[in-house]
Amino acid sequence: MKNYYSFVGGDVGSWSVTDQNTRIGSPLERVQRIEVVNAPLNNLDERGIWALQGFTSNVRYANRNEIIKLQSVQEGLNRKESVCAALIPIKKNAAWWSMSQDERRAIFEEQSHHTEIGLGYLPEIARQLHHSRDLGEPFDFITWFEFAPEHTELFNNLLEKLRATKEWQFVEREIDIRLAR
Repeated sequence: MKNYYSFVGGDVGSWSVTDQNTRIGSPLERVQRIEVVNAPLNNLDERGIWALQGFTSNVRYANRNEIIKLQSVQEGLNRKESVCAALIPIKKNAAWWSMSQDERRAIFEEQSHHTEIGLGYLPEIARQLHHSRDLGEPFDFITWFEFAPEHTELFNNLLEKLRATKEWQFVEREIDIRLAR
C-alpha cells in the first residue's frame, strides 16, 4: 500500500529552511519554510512556491537480511529530540534507469554498499525514502532525514560517504535542503 507525502516549499510550514544547496543539476526556487503533509498533491489546497510528492513503498534494493538489520536498529521519524532535518530530492540519469533491477542492485549494494553505510548511522539518523519517478515528478526519489542537532556532523559524514560511491555517478540532479523546527 502506498502512503503519499507532499513537501510544500514556501513562506509557511512547520520546518524552517536553514540552507538550500544545489549539488548537481538545476536548482529549486529558494523558500523560507517547508510543510510535510501526509497526502498527495491533488488533495492539497496550498501548493506554495513549489511542491514535491512521493510515496513510501516496499524496500526495492535490499535483501531480507539487510531489511531485518535495518528494522532492528532504525527508529521512526518525529522523535522529540530530532529538531533538524534534511530534504534531499534526487534524480538519477537515463543510464541508471536503462539497467535491469539486478544491475542497479549490484551497483547499489555490492559495489556502493548503500545499506551497510546507512546502518552505521542508525539509530541517530532517522530516514524515509519516498518514490516519485512513477508519479511523473521532477525527481525520482525524495529522501527525508531527521536528527538531533548534536548529530549534524554525523549526518554530514553519512552524505559524504554515500556521495563518494559508484551509485552517485548516476545522479544528475540533487538538492540538499537543511531544516530546523
